[in-house]
Amino acid sequence: MLISLTVGKVDAGVAVLLTEDKRLIEFPSILLPPSITSGSIVDITVSRNFDSEAAAQKSFQTLQSSILSTYGQKSPQPPTIRCRNATQTSVVLEWDPIELATADIRSLSLYRNGSKAGNIPKPMEMTSTKMSGLAVDTEYNFQLVLRTSAGVYSSEKLTVRTHKMTDLSGITVTPGMMAPPLRESLSGAIDRIGAKIAENVRIDTTHFVCMEGRGREWEKAVEMNIPVVRPEWVEGCEREGRIVGVRGYYLNADPKLRQVGQGVGLQQSPQRQQQQRRESQGQGSSTASIPNNQLPNRSRQDIATPTSANNFRASNQPPPPSSPSEGGSPAPPPPAKDTPKAEIDAQRSPSESTVSGPVSPEAISAPSLGASSDRIDQQPYQNFNRSNQGDGGTPPKPEENASMVDVAL
Repeated sequence: MLISLTVGKVDAGVAVLLTEDKRLIEFPSILLPPSITSGSIVDITVSRNFDSEAAAQKSFQTLQSSILSTYGQKSPQPPTIRCRNATQTSVVLEWDPIELATADIRSLSLYRNGSKAGNIPKPMEMTSTKMSGLAVDTEYNFQLVLRTSAGVYSSEKLTVRTHKMTDLSGITVTPGMMAPPLRESLSGAIDRIGAKIAENVRIDTTHFVCMEGRGREWEKAVEMNIPVVRPEWVEGCEREGRIVGVRGYYLNADPKLRQVGQGVGLQQSPQRQQQQRRESQGQGSSTASIPNNQLPNRSRQDIATPTSANNFRASNQPPPPSSPSEGGSPAPPPPAKDTPKAEIDAQRSPSESTVSGPVSPEAISAPSLGASSDRIDQQPYQNFNRSNQGDGGTPPKPEENASMVDVAL
């Protein structure tokens, strides 16, 4: 297509061209011949370049496809959480590597029972974590929340229950320096209690068992705050049927602290309580009938124990009469009721004033506790003589409060 245009004005960069119908067209002056001036007429041929147009269209479609495949088909994936190991007070959680596609990560958080427990450090590198300080035999819910530049993605809730004290399946032991026979014995004990063995120290290692504190694995266990115990700890768990404390099984611990055994303590405790109860009851019954504030100093010392109190009572009881069958003399007839005290003392033989049989030291010192003989009431002796005469010489039972009366007087 040929078009004739008249040059109107020529500037340094743009020339003004006029059409036949007086329309103005700004045209780059660099594309015009150098000798063009105002009033010159130029012919311009205009045509469509299909080859260039097809090439440009093809290039644009390729760019669109690249953008779609890179940013439009992949997106971040929600994390998948699972339980690796559980013990009485801890849980080890793990998940697959985080897939972000083309997004940028902002944070990876762990939630426990709906509350945020903390952020995972280095979320693109770490794929496990350990939660400690949990309650025994308690159920917990865990969830991971991934925040990216493309949105927020949450994992499914994971329900984990901590073990009971008698469940030893969560114990993971890493053996250290020890003799081969001891190592074989340790492996057998671990198999019997249902625990696991890990050759290297890992995040789910619960105890490091060795005889000597040295080696690379021992250093790693100390760095990770894993308890380092002796093989006797595993034997203690097997013996008790439950997990036992590690305080007495450290490498430098006192062996006396290994006196574990809740079952033994529970069996001995009622016996000790029953024995203490019997002793307290015996002491209370032996000292309750003797007023302590009414006795001299010596008598207070004598009744400090149940034996001295019983001896004191026995020494103050009236002596039993000797019957004819035992080879003794018959008892004298009882005095009259109105007989004066002086006549009674005169009629009584010297042998009646002494106690037959062996005399204990308490009985010898007992008269010093009371007052003089003229203050002693003669009513118990009269009752004794009358009862002796009525039943044919059988020793009567002492009155129940006789010792109390003697002491009070």
